[in-house]
Amino acid sequence: MAQLGKIPATVITGFLGAGKTTMIRNMLENAGGKRIALIINEFGDLGVDREVINGCGISGCAEDDVVELANGCICCTVADDFLPTIKGLIDRDTPPDHIVVETSGLALPKPLVKAFNWPEIRSRVTVDGVVAVLDGAALRDGLFAHDHHAVQAQREADDNLDHESPLEELFEEQLHCADMVVLNKTDLLSEAEIAKVEADVRAELKRPSVKIIATAHSKVENAVLLGLGAAAEDDLDSRPSHHDDGHEHDHDDFESFVVSLDNVEDAAALEKRLIDVVRQFDVLRVKGFLDIPGKPMRQVVQGVGERFQRYFDRPWAANETRRSELVVIGLHGLDRNAIEAAIKAS
Repeated sequence: MAQLGKIPATVITGFLGAGKTTMIRNMLENAGGKRIALIINEFGDLGVDREVINGCGISGCAEDDVVELANGCICCTVADDFLPTIKGLIDRDTPPDHIVVETSGLALPKPLVKAFNWPEIRSRVTVDGVVAVLDGAALRDGLFAHDHHAVQAQREADDNLDHESPLEELFEEQLHCADMVVLNKTDLLSEAEIAKVEADVRAELKRPSVKIIATAHSKVENAVLLGLGAAAEDDLDSRPSHHDDGHEHDHDDFESFVVSLDNVEDAAALEKRLIDVVRQFDVLRVKGFLDIPGKPMRQVVQGVGERFQRYFDRPWAANETRRSELVVIGLHGLDRNAIEAAIKAS
């Protein structure tokens, strides 16, 4: 149980497009006067998640309560970026009631939890819980629910297989560190499919006490997400990691780049091109903003696999340059020129 007097921190982890940012928006909308500070770790050159949060128009969501750590992964930069950010928050004249850390989909959660044991913050902050958000529809389709034991046995038996899929390893890391698992997008699954996915996830968990919450659109009450009292920084041994042997985590398997566009007359046609790009080039994630001529509001694009969402989030500011920019994220070796040409094709 978390010690009295410490500021609780919730770490929200999960694979790309699982619904972490939407969960945070729901959390803010139902904060009930609680001061929640956000630390957002963005992978890519465009601070999409921060701008989505800042553009939400939620009462009490002050811009200086959202801190972005861009172009990196928290698990690799805890000393340089993350720890000073935490210390800056708790040293404020009015410190937050709760800190929420949204990790990149590429982040290892355990090194981040371990960072809360640093002397500068250990006596003042505790990890209330690690929440892993999963894409239920992706798991149903077998994208991140492989038979790990069978893969490992095949790997050991075949000299030509000398490494595991990095995506699979990240998925395991996030599950093994979690205090709660949110199985999201269950509106896309039948009851039988939900039961099967829950069973598959349960089989991967290392601790029977971890709860699995099935939901749609990342809607989970704050009373469920916050106040877990896990004190995860004191419970590291029960959270196994592939990297407990001291090997460094390597993100060379992933890359991202920004595609800048002119204003977009036909967003639906662009979405069709993006789906074709995902299919042809094995892109994992697309996200960004569009300038739609004649529309006073900015349109957000969020895509994971072939599933895309578009919505208007806020008006363009009077002093803001209207722009259209997309972040493309995938495995190392993306054909940037071909992808950019395909996206811009008319």
